[in-house]
Amino acid sequence: MTTYTDVTHWLFSQVPVFQHQGASAYKPGLDKIEDFVHVLGDPHLQLQMIHVGGTNGKGSTAHMISACLQELGYKVGLYTSPHLLDFSERIKINKIPVHKDFVIDFVGKHKDLILQKGLSFFEITVGMALSYFYQEGVDYAVIEVGLGGRLDATNIITPQVTAITNIGLDHTEFLGNTRAAIAHEKAGIIKPGVPVVIGAVDAVTQPIFHNKARQVNAPIDFVKDIQTMPITTDLLGGYQVHNIQTAYGVLKQLLSPHELKRSVAGFTRVVEQTGLRGRWEKIGIDPEVIADVTHNIAGFEEVVAQILAMDYQQLHLVLGFVKGKSVAEILALLPSSAHFYFCSPAIERGLPLEELSAIAEEKHLSFGVYGSVDQAYKEAKLQASSNDLIYVGGSTFVIAEILS
Repeated sequence: MTTYTDVTHWLFSQVPVFQHQGASAYKPGLDKIEDFVHVLGDPHLQLQMIHVGGTNGKGSTAHMISACLQELGYKVGLYTSPHLLDFSERIKINKIPVHKDFVIDFVGKHKDLILQKGLSFFEITVGMALSYFYQEGVDYAVIEVGLGGRLDATNIITPQVTAITNIGLDHTEFLGNTRAAIAHEKAGIIKPGVPVVIGAVDAVTQPIFHNKARQVNAPIDFVKDIQTMPITTDLLGGYQVHNIQTAYGVLKQLLSPHELKRSVAGFTRVVEQTGLRGRWEKIGIDPEVIADVTHNIAGFEEVVAQILAMDYQQLHLVLGFVKGKSVAEILALLPSSAHFYFCSPAIERGLPLEELSAIAEEKHLSFGVYGSVDQAYKEAKLQASSNDLIYVGGSTFVIAEILS
């Protein structure tokens, strides 16, 4: 393997990739990643980090924190998942993706160990990111949790500040089918003595976070109790107001008052500073087209509220999902007067169109099914008038195909 294309193809085809395969690739536990990073020289012990978990908004929040730290002139590593267009998006420093030569060399050097230990795709990328950030001498590294928290490969780190954005019913097959069970898993990233900022809470989740923080003597701030200044962002989704508050809470813990005041300008330049895409991103006008990676019930509750607040003649929804999502409940949230264009993302986890059609028929929706995301999107654009609204979403992988 001598080229970047060869290496990334090998990664996606030879090791378990949860985003593509689902449950068969999910390898919870920290033993393998701890052994791996030890071989790498324990780079995570040399880095100042911020750990961001939660059900929804953790990617946006991580990008906001990164942008605000960059505003102060810091060199900031950012590790997120999944990517939209290219593997290298997962590992960035000040918006610039990981050098392809580093990816080639890293996999080449550790390929035998990867196979011997049976490392997952995610474990490999966590080790790669930590090594890269250490090699490049970042001032801070913002690390997004992959799935859950307690057993997620990123949970080997001890950060300067921890953030948990919110709790919703997602990945219930792995994390539990109640919000309390999921909150316990997410709370697993709270570390002894490390300040933690908690976003949205309710009567079920707040005591769980409070008790965990008390057990490990971690100072805890709930966003609802933090006084924030008026802050705007270049990210258009109305749901971003929650992520702004969580990111601000993290920055308040991390920075001096003077730095905090200067850093908030970064909220207005998140896209410019980090390259974040697919969050209520406007990709067309006349008709207006919105591309958004929202993919679960809690996220769609926010999305529907924003859609209903908009002015349009007819709503066109281009939707595809992956297996394991509460699709019936999601479709029940969406305006039944919309025209639906159903597709399936081109991955193994893609929800079959037959299943999607059956749910739509039960709900008496006006819909068509299409053999690809591209076909569904083209048909929506063909049918829409200039005063209509097209929303594309349901899965990160649908957005990836649209943006590509």
